This record gives sequence, C-alpha cells and structure tokens, in this order.
Amino acid sequence: MRHSKVTSLGALVIMALSACQRDEGSSTQATQSPPPDAEPVTEVTPPASPAEPAETPLPRTAWFGDTHVHTGWSADAGMDGAITGPVDAYRYALGQEVKSNTGLPAKLSRPYDWFMVTDHSDGMGTINEIIAGNPEMLADPMLKGWYDALNSGDEAQAAKAKSELIVAQSTGKLPSQLMDPKWMVSAWEKTVKAAEDFYEPGTFTTFIAYEWTVNANGGDNLHRNVIFKGTGDQALQILPLTTFETEDPEKLWEWMANYEAKTGDRVHAIPHNGNMSNGRMFEESRFDGSPMTSEWAEQRQKYERLYEVTQIKGQSEQHPALAPNDEFASWDLWDRGNLILAPKPDGSFKYEYWRESLKSGMRLEAQLGTNPFKYGANAGTDTHTGLSSTEEDSFFGKFKTLEPSNLERWNFPLLSGPTDEYMGWEMAASGVMGVWATENTREAIWDAMYRRETFATTGPRMSVRLFGGFDLDESDLQGDVVANAYAGGVPMGGDLAGTGGDQAPVFLVQAMKDPQGANLDRVQMIKTWVDADGGQHEQVYELAWSGDRQPGADGKLPPVGSTVNLDTAEYTNSIGSASFTTAWTDPDFDPAQKAAYYVRVLEIPTPRWTLYDKVNLGAEPGPDVPLTHQERAFSSPIWYTP
Repeated sequence: MRHSKVTSLGALVIMALSACQRDEGSSTQATQSPPPDAEPVTEVTPPASPAEPAETPLPRTAWFGDTHVHTGWSADAGMDGAITGPVDAYRYALGQEVKSNTGLPAKLSRPYDWFMVTDHSDGMGTINEIIAGNPEMLADPMLKGWYDALNSGDEAQAAKAKSELIVAQSTGKLPSQLMDPKWMVSAWEKTVKAAEDFYEPGTFTTFIAYEWTVNANGGDNLHRNVIFKGTGDQALQILPLTTFETEDPEKLWEWMANYEAKTGDRVHAIPHNGNMSNGRMFEESRFDGSPMTSEWAEQRQKYERLYEVTQIKGQSEQHPALAPNDEFASWDLWDRGNLILAPKPDGSFKYEYWRESLKSGMRLEAQLGTNPFKYGANAGTDTHTGLSSTEEDSFFGKFKTLEPSNLERWNFPLLSGPTDEYMGWEMAASGVMGVWATENTREAIWDAMYRRETFATTGPRMSVRLFGGFDLDESDLQGDVVANAYAGGVPMGGDLAGTGGDQAPVFLVQAMKDPQGANLDRVQMIKTWVDADGGQHEQVYELAWSGDRQPGADGKLPPVGSTVNLDTAEYTNSIGSASFTTAWTDPDFDPAQKAAYYVRVLEIPTPRWTLYDKVNLGAEPGPDVPLTHQERAFSSPIWYTP
C-alpha cells in the first residue's frame, strides 16, 4: 500500500518505506488527513459542540493485530525451508529488524498492537527432527526423501516436499513418526513461553494460540485457530488437539469445553477462510453428515465468534457468481479447488463464503433455535514465514520460497496438486484485524473478539465503526459520538430486537483512512435478509463517497479513478477522502424480516505487491497478473431480529 526503496545486498531486498502519497485535495465528504504516526487509530469525531465525557470506559481505540501466523515450527513451513521461530515472529511484530528465512533484513514500518503465533498442532515439534536427521525419522522412506530435499539446497525440491506433506496430511498418509505426540511437548512449552515473555500489558498483547488443521476428505480446508484468554500456567495443563485424534469440529468444541472446565480459562476458535473447503465450511449438516441439532448450533455459536474473511490465500467474503450485481465481489479469488487442488463439487460456493453464511444462519435459526453462523469479521495473514507482512511494498510472501529474494516468485508454484496449482502472483498481501477494546490487554482484546466488536482489513490500518439502534438519529453524530452511540444503540457484532412497530433502526457509520495509507473511495452498507418463505437476499447500498460523483440509473457510482503510475509504482491522494461519517436508515426495512447489516469500505486504487516487484526488483509479471487493486475493510455485522 506504500512505496519502498530497494537495497542490493547480493539479493535484492525490499526494506524501508518511502511515503510517496500526498494529500493534494479533498472532496465534499473529505476531512483533513491526519499526519502519519505509529499510534493506534482512534475513532473519528467530527467537529461539534462539547459533550460530557462518558463515566464508564468505552472502547475508543482500534487495536490492530494478526490472528494467523505460522513460523518454521509448522511442519509445512519448515518443510519449505522456513527457519524463523516464535521469537522472530514476535520481534518482527514489534517492529524490530529480523532476518527473513532467506537472509533478508525484514522490518515492519510500525508495530502491531497485539499478536499471536498459530503454528499447526499436527506435527508440532517434528520438522526440526527431520532436518536434524533423527534416525527414527529417517527410517521412513517418505521422511528420508523430505530430509534429502531439505538438505539439497534446491528450493524447488523443498517446495515440492512441502506440497507432498500437505497432500499426505490431507489423505491420511502421514508416516506414524509425525503423529507421535511426544515431539509436541517441548515445542508447545516453548510456544507458550514465547507468548508469555513478549506480553507487555498496555503496550503489546500476545496470545497463546495454535491452529487445528483439518483437511477433510483429502484437502477440504476446515482449519480453526484456537485462541486462549488466560496464562501459560493454564495452557500448559494440556497439549493442543490434533487431527490425528479427530477431524470433527464438534469434538474440538468438546475439547475446548473440557479445557475451560479444567483450568477456568476461556478459549474461542476462528475458522480459516473457507474458499478452499470445497463447500464444507458452512455445510448444513454435522461433520459426519447427520442432521444438525440445536446443541450443535449452540456450541458452534458459543465457541466460534469470528470468521476469517481475507488472508494471503484470497478472500471468503463473497463470490461474484453468488452476487452478480456486486461489482466489488470479484477480488482475490482462490476458487479452483481445495488445498490439494481437488476440483470443487457443483454448488460449493454458497457453503464457503461469509455473506452467504449470514443469510443461511438466519434461516437455520428458525429451525434450530440458534444461529450457527453468527460470525463477526476477522482477517489474518496465514503467513508461513513468521513475518506478518501485509504492506504491499515489503511483502514477504506465503512461504520461504516466495520471499522477495525469488525474483520470479510471481511465477513460482505456491501449492501443487494432482490436477492444478496456485502460482505465486495469486498471493494477496492481506489480513489484519482491528479490535475496538477498552485497553491493550489480553483480557480486553479477547473479550472484544468474543463480542465481535471487530473489523477485517486487507492490510491497511483504516478504522471502521458501526452502530445501530432505534434510539439513534443523525444528531448523535454531534458531540461524543461514541458515548451517544453506545447509549442509544449497539456496536458491530451486536443484536437489535424488533420494537413491534414499523420503525426502522438508524445506523451510524464512521470510516477513516489509514494515517499512512491511501484515501477512501466510498463506504457501503451490505444488507442480507431472509423473507417469510426462507428466501435469502442481499443488497448493497452506497452510503458516502468522495468527489461529486452521482449514482447512475442503476444506482451505481462511477469509478473513483486511479492515480497509480505503473512505471514508478507511485500514487497520490489527490482523489478520495480521508474519512466518512454518516447516519443511514434502511429504505427497504421490513420489521417482519430477519436481517444482518455490515459495512464495506474501499480505498482508492493503489499498487499491488506485484507492481512493486516489477518496478523495484525487475520482475516481469505476465499480462494477466493484476498490478493494482482496491484495499478494503469489513465491519462485523449487526443482526436484526423481529
């Protein structure tokens, strides 16, 4: 999203940021852009009359972090050649300079506020044994082959071994040595210790976490990141659950309940984006194919509060085939199969994408008594380098073999299966979550995640607020907006109950650009609802936009334009707006229909990491490789129930 300078150190490396964007003008909706700084983003408060401050603490700050980070301790990352560990990942998240897996200096332009390492529980602690040539490991021919590949120095062989590992795990053909839990003990202790050592309440919050890695039916991605609220003393009373024990999410929720009962701690799990689940993430049955039950729905809603909308392996917000009238639905698509590229069965898309799940969840609530798909917005990188990089000009890629030292990474196979493969250019430098919390502590941020007061971004630290209520109106945008909004409504992630009348709720929306990033194009409200016959619907409404554009006869705005220079990878903020603040009432509100509302914010077009590779590193991406894009953010929904 910003520009960088390139340093030649034998291999080229992306390093320092150079802020090339300029605020040269603004539109009718624009406000003055704040100066860049490294502080967390706080809410936009428009000029207004003084108001009494709230007496009780309210979440007034958006804290940014990543919920999905793998280091070289994850078996697939280590197999690909990654050597970073949790300590490296935390140091990088704090803005300290570390060495990447290929020896490049790596440094974030600004630190995260909170962070976690989510290495895979499957095979935890085994990769180092393979690399070291443990005789017990090398007794198996498959592991001996991977050992040879890792020590060959040939990146293509390492990448091939990594894909073989994923296929073997997905098809239940892993050697028994990798499934022995004895290797996990030491690795889990060190993972917990790293999280505890780097936790600085009020300054930098860390969470103990891991990823449960279900590749059902040979590669259907049903992964979950399990996040602990409590301390290392509690987390060390157990070992992480593996898919060698069970692949059934219902058993994971049972494991979580048992852990809470044993330790008094709390945990919640975030499902991986479902675009590679081949229609299983939001399937309308239990894992074994039996009918859904009320208890199943209750447990899913209790232990799964957020859903990963975007990450390096694309987006799961909505597929264009399901929303043909949404011109912004076609972005970062990974829709050609599951993790081992097995083709998708017909009709899969509607069981993989967040927007569809919001509709089906409301429909299923009538049957089950609980909405099983009541998910707020989450984003995480899913990096396997230990380097959580979403800045387009300093993107370190998904795997070690896709770091910028590989000048042809845009054309390097990222995942290979029997019938197809995903290439490097398809990576998205994406996945950051903002959390509205009262303070930067483990307790406050975990609680905010649990109540879904979160928003997902593709990387920029823009901020988004959404409130809804029957006691709100436009005058609440004056004075202490946050206090007014909490007093008269509910925040994102909350529920509105019908009043019995025809009154429509009022939504207050605020969006502010990343202080170091691009201006905003527009802010939209996306409404999903279920009619009396169980029919599912959606509508996109334009709430506010930059410039003097006017919607056409079809209700759509003209494009905002582009300032991106394809020869220099520069852009300017001469178009777009710094922020939007507005009140909105649904013109089509039907008090008898269940509905869910969430906000989408779009930046003006900016250079994609592929353009920076072309300009700064001399890469030559093919003509079909996108070089620009529009970064975006999504709020958690507010649900209305008659």
